[in-house]
Parts: sequence; C-alpha cells; structure tokens
Amino acid sequence: MPKTYTYHTTVTWKGEHWGHLVGGNGAEMDFSAPPDAHGHAGVMTPEDAFVTAANTCVMMMFLWACERFKIPLVSYECYAEGTKIIELDRTELFTQIVLRPKIRVKECDENRIRRALQSAQKFSLVANSVKSDVVVEPAIEMVK
Repeated sequence: MPKTYTYHTTVTWKGEHWGHLVGGNGAEMDFSAPPDAHGHAGVMTPEDAFVTAANTCVMMMFLWACERFKIPLVSYECYAEGTKIIELDRTELFTQIVLRPKIRVKECDENRIRRALQSAQKFSLVANSVKSDVVVEPAIEMVK
C-alpha cells in the first residue's frame, strides 16, 4: 500500500507586494513578486521558488544516487534556468527547466555518473510533479 506524507507552508501578506513564508521544516523568509510584476528585488519570488524546488530536489536525489552507485563525488554545483511563456490572455506557464550541474568526481566510470543523474531525475518528486520539461545538461569532470 502506498504511503502518504503531507507537507505544509504558511504565507502571510505583509502589505503591498510583500509576503512572509514559514515552511513546515522551519525555514522562514520574506518573498515578493518579481520586479517585472510590481514586486521587489533581492528576495525570493514564486518563480525563483519553483525553479529552486526542481534544482534542489534533483540535487538531493543525485546525492542519494551517488551513495548507492558508490560514486566518489568531490563537488556538485548546478545552475538552473526556468523558461516561462506569457499567453495572449496573460496567463503564464513554465515550459521548461534546464539544470546544468557541474559535477566533479574522483576517477569513475562516466556511465555510472550518467545513470546516477537519470536516477536522480526519475526519483525527483518535484521533477515528476511539474508540467514543464526538466532537462539535465551535465558537465562532468574527473579529478585525481
């Protein structure tokens, strides 16, 4: 029988285009709409959070896969880019998220690393839950 877990957040309006987020795991932060939508610079936006959710989830699943595939990971850094379209009726939709991880490992079979990335994407809750395509374009470097 499948297991069910529930996650929660609470957001509070602080005036104008400001909000405050409290996550179920304890993190708190202010957020706003992006500046191009009458929001404020320098804080998290819903668009940032959407792209961040995919990026962080795939990374955590990659770390899990590295442990299982016994990959000697040295470092992982991933730039993520979300592309949205604005339709004629002004509805908006993310069409794609591209993840560009820079992965450094001690000498290892590159196919194992690519399999670990495939597993990370396959088992990523967030990547599996969004409508947009999630594309991973890795740069893998072997180090001694």
